[in-house]
Amino acid sequence: MGLENKVVLVTGAGATGGIGAGIAKCFANEGARVIITDLNEETVKSTASAIGEKVTGVVADAANQAEMARTIKDITDEFSGLDVLVNNAGIGGPKINFDEISTSDSAFSGMSDDVWDQQLMFNLRTTFSSSHAAVPILAEGGSIINIASIAALGPTVSLPAYGAAKAGVVHLTKTLAMELAPRRIRVNCICPGLVWTRAWELLTTQMQANQPELANMSQRQIFESVVQEMTPLGGEQTPEDIGNLAVFYASENARMITGQVVAVDGGISVK
Repeated sequence: MGLENKVVLVTGAGATGGIGAGIAKCFANEGARVIITDLNEETVKSTASAIGEKVTGVVADAANQAEMARTIKDITDEFSGLDVLVNNAGIGGPKINFDEISTSDSAFSGMSDDVWDQQLMFNLRTTFSSSHAAVPILAEGGSIINIASIAALGPTVSLPAYGAAKAGVVHLTKTLAMELAPRRIRVNCICPGLVWTRAWELLTTQMQANQPELANMSQRQIFESVVQEMTPLGGEQTPEDIGNLAVFYASENARMITGQVVAVDGGISVK
């Protein structure tokens, strides 16, 4: 894909087996120099080490412009530039204590201002703040890839704040695509479908609490039943499925693609 030695920053990629780690792995497999960020030093460094020697783990808060600006300066000082930003950071960061969020908090009627603000901070401000810090530094002809969700593409009654935040990511993608086009910086978006992540652990817990017939099923079994029911192509999506599209977006093969939103969801959003 022509990405060897390109400098790639993936935010929120500290969780082993998460979407961010899968994206980082795909870029590393292409020979890119990958920097991953997360909020927990032990986690992010362990994940970076597990992916490969060309991956570096850094502690940084993707929702903090100043912190991301310092991180990106450090990256450019060490690697002489930044070619690709992947805004992956979102719900599931250690600053959100899921055990303290009640079932009603995740639906509109019972949602507090604090939970709404948390969701927008972790699922929209992260993309804004990281992009704001990176845009002045990104190489001409570079790429920004935003990770949203199929929840952005239609009503999501059980996750109103999450869906609204991810819809904001879609809108910001298109806005930045137009703003940065004169510099030939392409900005595109990926909407993952059913990927087993920390967010799905939360959602299946809520489903179990609200549906007595699920009481004897594990969280993973509940997730697999949802996948079977909802996915036309069959089977869940993997972090590497998301990573493969991210690699394409960043490559010269996508040189005339910007402002686009693609769902990697096995056909769910077509139904």
